[in-house]
Amino acid sequence: MTPQKKATVVSSSVAAVLTLIKLAIGIASGSVAVLASAVDSVLDMFVSIFNYFAISNSEKPADRTFNYGRGKIEALASVIEGTIITISGLFLFYQAIKKAINGEVSQYLDISIYVMITSLIITICLVIYLNYIAKKTNSMVIKADALHYKTDVFSNLAVLTSLLLVTFTGYEIIDVFVGGGIAIYIIYSAYELIHDGVLVLLDRSVDEEIVSKIEDIIKENDKVNTYHLLKTREAGHQTFVEVHLVFNCLITLMEAHKARDSIEKKIIKLDNKRDWIINIHMDPYDDFKINDMNH
Repeated sequence: MTPQKKATVVSSSVAAVLTLIKLAIGIASGSVAVLASAVDSVLDMFVSIFNYFAISNSEKPADRTFNYGRGKIEALASVIEGTIITISGLFLFYQAIKKAINGEVSQYLDISIYVMITSLIITICLVIYLNYIAKKTNSMVIKADALHYKTDVFSNLAVLTSLLLVTFTGYEIIDVFVGGGIAIYIIYSAYELIHDGVLVLLDRSVDEEIVSKIEDIIKENDKVNTYHLLKTREAGHQTFVEVHLVFNCLITLMEAHKARDSIEKKIIKLDNKRDWIINIHMDPYDDFKINDMNH
């Protein structure tokens, strides 16, 4: 089992345990903040399970049906995860408004506080682990999961603060405001997941800094006269690079191949964590300019 899959198994298991505990306490206490955190944990569990299958499919090699592999499944999973988080945020906001209108009173605050302290500690440990896996594998899904559970850390902290304030002041409106605040924060945090996922699905180029370094590598090779049609994109853990290199027509085919191989190796060294898919077209003349002239 790959580190990415292990990470999703761990996160879904943790979310399942926290879901059972928070739901029981949230329903018993009537705290909208605790119930909000419980609903978020339910979604965490299903999202992590979904991510497991997304990673399993994205890791499959390219075949006759999917010539470029299934790497974009990770981006699709990120968009779906962000959408689910947004829906959960809207539901939590509704719950907060409902409590404010009905004037519901929280109960069993003491045990709720202990539950949220435990939840906070467990979630912090999970975020540290997921961030480690995300940096190690450069997986978009695990990055999304880490960000997701990071928002849970802040929401759990907010819920804990709310419970403590309600306990010492008796003002139930604090629970309403904190629950509503958590909902808004959750919706806001989902935007980045959806935004990044959509850009990958639209074949956004890699970071400008990396593109600039690729251009420098090409320009440094004395066998290359010029280049054109440099294209880059990302899909999951894969980074695609395509470029047309114009060689001196007087050099041998062997020399051109050696120059191409040298350029490929240097590009790969830019980031060894990436799975580079490099496609270099070797041209004896600048067909790009000729095509422009013909048109």
